[in-house]
Amino acid sequence: MLWITTPLLLLVFIGAWKAYTVLFGVGELMLPPPETVGAALVELMQGSLIYEAIKVTLYETLVGFALAAVVGVALGIILGKARRLERVLSPFLIATQVVPKVAIVPLFLLWFGFGPTSKIFMAAIIAFFVMMQNTILGIRSIEPGHRDLMRVIQAPWWKRVISLDIPSSLPYVLTGVELGIVFAITGAVVGEYLGGDEGLGALATMMLAGLRTDMLFAVVIVMTVLGFLLYAVTAAIRRFAIPWHESSGRPTSL
Repeated sequence: MLWITTPLLLLVFIGAWKAYTVLFGVGELMLPPPETVGAALVELMQGSLIYEAIKVTLYETLVGFALAAVVGVALGIILGKARRLERVLSPFLIATQVVPKVAIVPLFLLWFGFGPTSKIFMAAIIAFFVMMQNTILGIRSIEPGHRDLMRVIQAPWWKRVISLDIPSSLPYVLTGVELGIVFAITGAVVGEYLGGDEGLGALATMMLAGLRTDMLFAVVIVMTVLGFLLYAVTAAIRRFAIPWHESSGRPTSL
């Protein structure tokens, strides 16, 4: 069904876009028509600049995402089991998310320089919170009876984590991972926008400075496709890892 509805909605969007530019006489500098953006996208994909930018952004996103996943899941397991510790750390963890990201980019640039390291940490700090919160929710959703059974058989703490905590909370953890990859690429691109000379964000800034709005739209399309592909990969991993869970979208037999 999606193979039909998605292209139809895309055609409707492009048609509305074209109609808006024609009916309201919008200049190409403000909003280029779709055929101009399409030509710019073809031109962009024929050069090597876009592929270098994709490689840089993909590297920053994946490394930042991996760092966020390790910290977020590990911290989520700890805080999910230690409620008092969560109450103590909660204000500081929330502060990392509520502070405007444009305000901390200059600090990251000062600490880590204009290279990929500052973008990796930006991606990580944006992505880790949602993975941590989902892990906490997963840990606290475990049935009390299962915990009691582990206590009765006197299972060591590491056995409880491996045999109970991780498998039981896996649907929540993987949902956090699925969302985290989206936040990670957002963080990487924001870092490139505000302080970088490499990556898709820096390329978009360069096109804007050159008043190449058609190329700017083309770069945004590439960003969107890259983000969609990363999301699709994590969603496929979730469906493969937990086919028995209703969130996987697979039909289950009775």
